[in-house]
Amino acid sequence: MTNIKEQLLKFCWESIDEKTARLKKRSEELQESLGSETKSSAGDKHETGRAMVQLEQEKLGKQLVALDRTKATLQKVDVAKDSSKIILGSLVKTSTANYFIAVSTGMYAKEGITVFCISPGAPIAQLLLGKEKGDSIVFNGKQINVLEVM
Repeated sequence: MTNIKEQLLKFCWESIDEKTARLKKRSEELQESLGSETKSSAGDKHETGRAMVQLEQEKLGKQLVALDRTKATLQKVDVAKDSSKIILGSLVKTSTANYFIAVSTGMYAKEGITVFCISPGAPIAQLLLGKEKGDSIVFNGKQINVLEVM
């Protein structure tokens, strides 16, 4: 069986690639819409339509830039690296949940395993980073014990 950390990394990449494809498709649709706005009616309605499309394109552009930063973080994840301390790429089993410290892509649930993929900037990740097996943190007023670091 493939290493669980490798599966988690693959899950993160697939999620990011899917988001990127969806944003690029939306950008292409907006580009087509902008082209059709040029051919449509003149006047204020025309200008308002073009402005709305351009604002949407700017928003998509910012989202694509953010995804590029996320990809850069994901490229730094080394699932082969073993560390007793929680670092980028660690799979952490706690008394409340399992976390993969990489990028925020949601919940991975397969073969009876549930893991939350979170970014190092997430509040709980900030508390976990640098901790070791046996350490504990307090998050939202609740004590969480680190049971295992992979």
